[in-house]
Amino acid sequence: MILIITHRTDYTTDFLINKLNQRNIPYQRLNCEDLISQDYAFEINYTFNFNFKGFKTFTSGWFRRTKLPQIQGVSEEERLYLLGEYDALVQNIVSSIDCQWLSEPRHIYFAENKTVQLKKAKGLGFNIPPTLITNKRDMVKTFYDQHDGSIVIKPISKTRIDYQDQPGFIFTNVVGEDVIKDLDSFDMNPCILQKNIQKEYEIRVTVVKDKVFAAAVDSQEDEATKVDWRRKKLDFRETRLPKTIEKKCVQLVKECKLGFGAIDMIKTMENEYFFLELNPNGQWAWIELQTGQKISEAIINGLT
Repeated sequence: MILIITHRTDYTTDFLINKLNQRNIPYQRLNCEDLISQDYAFEINYTFNFNFKGFKTFTSGWFRRTKLPQIQGVSEEERLYLLGEYDALVQNIVSSIDCQWLSEPRHIYFAENKTVQLKKAKGLGFNIPPTLITNKRDMVKTFYDQHDGSIVIKPISKTRIDYQDQPGFIFTNVVGEDVIKDLDSFDMNPCILQKNIQKEYEIRVTVVKDKVFAAAVDSQEDEATKVDWRRKKLDFRETRLPKTIEKKCVQLVKECKLGFGAIDMIKTMENEYFFLELNPNGQWAWIELQTGQKISEAIINGLT
């Protein structure tokens, strides 16, 4: 029995579950926001059992995404407290179940650290963009000058803001001269600054165990997507990586103790490859649909 930890609106989970249904592979889906209403139980006596929908034994687990429940009818202080308790509950669940995870949740949490990713990638021999994380304005100005006024800024962690009406997204953006000149008027919140690497195209490398699926997107053909391809819906195409780069991608995922990783890279006009970041739970279903790459099959094999 496979246990899938996710939430109701996770399209990627829906995509994989359709494949599991077609192959009659048993699974249970735990939508984290439904823990406020679904039955669950920990029994800690002489043995330890996590009981979910009557199932106590899971052979493998896929930790996809979490989402906290909607809590109403209490004060803001009480709401924040209860959300913290539900977040802790999810961490207790995923930390305590004895099964073979595609990627252990604790390793996923650790690997989401951008500085850890960059350090490990550099140690494996990847090219990485010169990077700065600071709240010192003079260092930002110096970094800008060092790279001829061509730097970008991006979030250190989350790219999504859940506003009440609809979510907002924070993309990678160029830091313009006007921002640098007026830098003293900005609050210096946590963010990542990097040299703006000129691209031929961008690559999403999906690694599942020892399998590597590389897909390229021609982001430089549209002015809106030159800095961040996510600003528009673009088509991806299957591509091949040099064997040395493939090997480093597999090594990086293993170094982070993961069974799955989605790596964002840049290929330059000079035929150099630059590592940008690793998403331990990156999206991949749209790549399979556009390229025909059998990513879902590799994940199912990893779970069974």
